[in-house]
Amino acid sequence: MSFARFSLVALDCRDPHALAAFYQRIVGGEIKATDASPDWVELAIDSSSDLGFQLDPEHRAPEWPDGLPQQVHLDFEVADLDEAERHAIDAGAITARVQPEPDSWRVMLDPAGHPFCLVKA
Repeated sequence: MSFARFSLVALDCRDPHALAAFYQRIVGGEIKATDASPDWVELAIDSSSDLGFQLDPEHRAPEWPDGLPQQVHLDFEVADLDEAERHAIDAGAITARVQPEPDSWRVMLDPAGHPFCLVKA
């Protein structure tokens, strides 16, 4: 029996507000920030778990595909990989140099350098 409910994934970054706005362009949702905690921004997403963004002035983007420093990545299911990649780029993402299985999934980098994948649904 579980005793906890998964609520969100938190990403460290140098600019929590900008990164929250980037992911809002990808999945929608409502950005929630408070003056009481200026180093934390949350993106509330109706259809899934929320995303949190925490200030880390020393954040260093991981290298892809080496993963140094090792960090988390997010997967987003999409109907059309090419179309989703164009939308992600328009939102501010960069297509990663290494693409192990581009017909099944695309590795993208968010504006803070976190890798995320667009996965064919």
